[in-house]
Amino acid sequence: MPRTPSSPLLLAGLLAGAAVAHAVAPKPFDATVPRSLPGSPRQWTYASGVAELALAAGIAHPRTRRVAALATAAFFVGVFPANVKMANDARRRSPAVRAVALARLPLQVPLVLWARNVSRNAAG
Repeated sequence: MPRTPSSPLLLAGLLAGAAVAHAVAPKPFDATVPRSLPGSPRQWTYASGVAELALAAGIAHPRTRRVAALATAAFFVGVFPANVKMANDARRRSPAVRAVALARLPLQVPLVLWARNVSRNAAG
């Protein structure tokens, strides 16, 4: 990821947008929650949205950016099982849905690296 002043705010915007999506349209996110997690999928959907919003706020503020970006990298790793579940569930869907679900798997890597780079480039 190129080192630009806007990259932390762009990452924060991505997280905030995802948080809003979790709140406004939770059903697709519910379907990605691994069955092995306790509680209802909707609880996990809302909890991950709240986490994304908190991470976005942390990254947006320069004083908390370093720690929040590291936490974001960990968050992206932590939600990877949901993407695996989505890809597994897509096996029974159309080729287009399968392609999107499979494409999401390697996209987690640049997200993790982006968050790590934001942390490394943060002042403090």
